[in-house]
Amino acid sequence: MDFDRAEFKSFVMKHDQAKPSRKPPFRVAVVEDDPLFRENWARRVDSFPEFECHCECATGEEALTKVPVTQPDVILMDILLPGISGIECTAQLKRLLPHSDIIILTALDDDELIFRALEAGADGYLLKRTKPEDMRTALLDVLNGGAPMTSAIARRVVKFFHKEPATRQESVRLSPREEQMLELLSKGYSNKEIAEQTQLTLETVRTYLKRIYEKMHVRSRTEAAIRYVGFKSP
Repeated sequence: MDFDRAEFKSFVMKHDQAKPSRKPPFRVAVVEDDPLFRENWARRVDSFPEFECHCECATGEEALTKVPVTQPDVILMDILLPGISGIECTAQLKRLLPHSDIIILTALDDDELIFRALEAGADGYLLKRTKPEDMRTALLDVLNGGAPMTSAIARRVVKFFHKEPATRQESVRLSPREEQMLELLSKGYSNKEIAEQTQLTLETVRTYLKRIYEKMHVRSRTEAAIRYVGFKSP
């Protein structure tokens, strides 16, 4: 995974910023489409003395409606949701609730998804096999400004920093419209949101992005966003 260090540095630095003072019981929202997992997570959260589950959602769309109303301290987010993905939902909720912490809780440990989730604004990344006592520790950690990750995930992040810094590519010639597209993409906007912001059709946005990928020699929106941030970094 060709992930730009400047982008990851910004992820780490945000956890050093002061957050509003909060006191227990801390409010938690759960976003998970599987009813059994959702119920188990909610029950597990309620079993922790410092936490209460105040909101359960089965889809990202439902979360965008219900979660902002409850103003949770922490949101537990699955990735594979029907409709918009957990990563898209994370990006949108971060804009709506900048002081709420979001922990990805998923069975997926794919490198691409890990870094896409962090780019979208996730404050931690746990696998569903996480033990109850470790989940409680993670919830307390994120409230104290930490970035909790399952050990296997953290190891991948550490290995990333062991790599030799990649040589910056020569600047790519992009049109003003393509620059605008990349700027929105790097902020976590979905294709649909980019279309709305630029007043273009969804198909036109896809065509622009395909052209951008070709110019930048990348294969995904994640790679394009990472390299764009790298180009802009001093």
